[in-house]
Amino acid sequence: MATTPLTLEPAELPPDAVEVGRIADAWGVKGWFKVLSHSSSPEALFASKRWYLQPSERGGKAFAGTVVLSIRQAKDHSDTVVAWAQGVDDRNAAEALRGARIFVPRSSFPSTSEDEFYWVDLIGLAVVNREGVALGQVQELMSTGPQTVLVLAYEEDGKARERMIPFVSAFVDKVDLPEKRITVDWQPDY
Repeated sequence: MATTPLTLEPAELPPDAVEVGRIADAWGVKGWFKVLSHSSSPEALFASKRWYLQPSERGGKAFAGTVVLSIRQAKDHSDTVVAWAQGVDDRNAAEALRGARIFVPRSSFPSTSEDEFYWVDLIGLAVVNREGVALGQVQELMSTGPQTVLVLAYEEDGKARERMIPFVSAFVDKVDLPEKRITVDWQPDY
């Protein structure tokens, strides 16, 4: 079987680009590939028809810099995401992308409803309680199954510490993205 060389279009990473996943491996023989999504809800992958790739930090690199893929199709398949792109027409081409980091512009994410937030928008927000006491800054979010937990970084007695607060309406009063602040019903000694 003859293989087509992988030709990728160089591109500039959009200023609002967000890393949403990685290419795991080839899937089948026709150029499809598996994607490891950084989210349990990969809507951003499905919504964007142009994915920006950067090579993996480790291992061999089939390309350098940033390239753009025009996505023909992306879908859920057995608890994973699989995709097919222009110019990736056989298994060898798909394998050459293994490990590549996938970015999509934040502007292409689907809109959220009033009480929904993308995790990426919460990272870095300051968290204060109802009394105005600073509790820390959102370092990451963690899914614990039934709920999501805010993982806050803060300093106490000159030492870096972590605090976890369930991201549920019982404890979260308000998320103010323009002010970069989350107000919670939580005390520093909880």
